[in-house]
Amino acid sequence: MSDRSTLTRSQWIVLAVALLLLNAALTFHNVWPTPWISPTMEMSVELGVVLLGIVAYAAWRGAVPRGVRVALAVLLFLLVLGRYAEVTAPALYGRPVNFYWDAQHLPAVGAMLATVAPWWMIAALVLGLAVFIGGGVFLLALALGRVTEAVQHETPRRVVGAVAVALVGGYVLSTTLEWSLRFWYSLPVTATYAQQARFLLDAYSASTDRKLPAVALAASNLERLEGANVQLVFLESYGAVTYDMPEIERIVTPARTDFAAAVAGTGRRVFSTYVESPTFGGGSWLAHISLMSGMEIRDPGDYAVLMTQKRDTLPKKFEASGYHAIAVMPGMRSDWPEGSFYGFDAIYGEREVDYRGPEFGWWRIPDQFTFSRIDALAAESGTHRPLFVFLPTINTHIPFLPVPPYQPDWRRLEGSDAFSKIETQASLARTPDWMNLGRPYADSFVYTFTYLAGYLQQRMSPDTVLILLGDHQPAASVTGVNARWDVPVHVVTRNADIGASLLAAGFIEGVALPPNSHSTRKMHELAPVLLHSFDAPH
Repeated sequence: MSDRSTLTRSQWIVLAVALLLLNAALTFHNVWPTPWISPTMEMSVELGVVLLGIVAYAAWRGAVPRGVRVALAVLLFLLVLGRYAEVTAPALYGRPVNFYWDAQHLPAVGAMLATVAPWWMIAALVLGLAVFIGGGVFLLALALGRVTEAVQHETPRRVVGAVAVALVGGYVLSTTLEWSLRFWYSLPVTATYAQQARFLLDAYSASTDRKLPAVALAASNLERLEGANVQLVFLESYGAVTYDMPEIERIVTPARTDFAAAVAGTGRRVFSTYVESPTFGGGSWLAHISLMSGMEIRDPGDYAVLMTQKRDTLPKKFEASGYHAIAVMPGMRSDWPEGSFYGFDAIYGEREVDYRGPEFGWWRIPDQFTFSRIDALAAESGTHRPLFVFLPTINTHIPFLPVPPYQPDWRRLEGSDAFSKIETQASLARTPDWMNLGRPYADSFVYTFTYLAGYLQQRMSPDTVLILLGDHQPAASVTGVNARWDVPVHVVTRNADIGASLLAAGFIEGVALPPNSHSTRKMHELAPVLLHSFDAPH
């Protein structure tokens, strides 16, 4: 190692570029609403720590071995991955990443992409992933190589050491003294991994350490229903964005207004409000269990614990009053252990729904067909009791395409020729643009309110109480960053007493909810409101 030597001008430039590249790799931000990233002017304290280690090693031992450089490149790449997850998950999904829970859904997401995405897009994704991993490690190793070579010289070593001390010292002082300089630093990626470690610890300790409050559903004799059927329908991804975002609201509102007209035209009334969902952009089951247990469940660990306990639920509440409780789940392709927790009398999945028409993407079954099957599925059970029906829809699930055609003749849905060849081809011809999902999202709800209007007019029994609500907002790639977590609720009924109770609880009549008006209650708090509206005081 040369004691007093320095670098040429070009070598100084290369060193500066290497340092900027390493810093950019740990401080980039997301470009909403895409998975792409952009560099920032922020600084990384973790880069400062790595540089301090390199300088100390060079001063003490001399040249940094190739194996150490490779190990550092891999370490930095892991930090890059953590940074990408940290900034991209909120932008695309509207919530922080949780490696433990999110990773469990990757096979299902992969299977869905394999079905709804063209082969060239899948190939491009795989190739892009390979290039990202290989190229990322190579660039990081190359940049580290330039730094480790430069610090073999005394002057560059002092310069790099000064940069490292400035990065680490500035962060420590700004954090300790709360200087405004702290806003120039990116959130350390190690904090992201520390949070993931806490998630993992919570998940594994769920069965032993986690305690849930003893919450019971409100008492209700359900006598105000007078034996009418009740259908609880979770509209997948139906969020407040359908009111808040003008470009989506303009598309959805006419169909939602036609739905309200169908309500009035069939002698019914509709009452609406917002509630805050416990989840955003996914995790529908957290919304389902929060409402049907009357307990707020925001964490998958709490969900896992609750599944092991005996709790009161809406299906059990209705069964105790003489109802036959069924779950109609067209998106369920395997066993559903949660069904035993809820206490349904019968569960009908994809196979039992028995759709024989053309398939529409990964989810296959048009929601209109599922609604057409409710009465037949109930009849198969041989019961003459009133029905409590739980039904989560599927056609408004990301990527929101293909949107099935609406069939005005509901009787045709029963056969294999439910739709014409032209209608089917037109629907399947629309493929997702993953960078622009707002229009498909809106179109999927035009379809939803169209078939719901038809269902009211042609299929639903007059006295049935229909509860429609969103499970969560769509992903942030649709809503934008920092959108509220509210979802609309619509209750359709011809029972004047139920309507009066809902109005007293803060509902409005109609479907015209005010945009950007935050909810006054959470999802789990809706359960007692509904039960109270069904209760006939003596």
